[in-house]
Amino acid sequence: MVEDQPEEFSTELGETPAVAAELFGDRLPLAERYAELLADAGVKRGLIGPREVPRLWERHILNCAVLGEALPEKPSPLSLCDVGSGAGLPGIPVALARPDVQITLLEPLLRRTNFLEEVVRELRLDNVTVVRGRAEEMVGKVQVDVVTARAVAPMDRLAGWGLPLLRPYGQMLALKGDSAEQEVAEHRAALLKLGAVEWSVEVVGADVVSTPTHVVRVMAGESPGGVKSAARRAKAARASRNRRNR
Repeated sequence: MVEDQPEEFSTELGETPAVAAELFGDRLPLAERYAELLADAGVKRGLIGPREVPRLWERHILNCAVLGEALPEKPSPLSLCDVGSGAGLPGIPVALARPDVQITLLEPLLRRTNFLEEVVRELRLDNVTVVRGRAEEMVGKVQVDVVTARAVAPMDRLAGWGLPLLRPYGQMLALKGDSAEQEVAEHRAALLKLGAVEWSVEVVGADVVSTPTHVVRVMAGESPGGVKSAARRAKAARASRNRRNR
């Protein structure tokens, strides 16, 4: 009887795709170093699976960097929070492609925030801040123009975490798979309850990556996150004013 042999797979990062230069410009060396860190420390710390290393560029880094083309043009400077940032996807590729955007990487796990802080420090990303915490704890403390997230939860839960962190009339951009349209339809009632006024599914990066990125764009109204979140933001603002007046 022949014993099953363990499946072999490559752990080589491979060459930098030519299209990366178009996305990152003079920051390409930083993007290449980020890819190396993901392939090394990211794998060792369990942030990236070893099978993902050969497709880090196509499936992860470029797939996230193209989100930059979906960002709104105003206001300037634009502020963005990447919820559940993990290994920095999509936040760090967006920060590299769009140095004009101020980005907060929000992540609850210590081992991940340690990695993110090391990456930000080594790459000298002065437009990136790492914050350890859960989105639910940051209502009233973090307020941004755009929230991003990458397949961390179904749309109803994702909106429940992300929309309360937006400024009035801000946007959430969620990277999703091919079933994005169906998922949005299933969670329509939850989106409305959470203060969303409009949403759409868009495809970005069609001319850049072989598998384009599906993005759910959710537009918030006057009370992102709904009435309860508005009350929590008001309470946090009062507490902040009281601290300053002491």
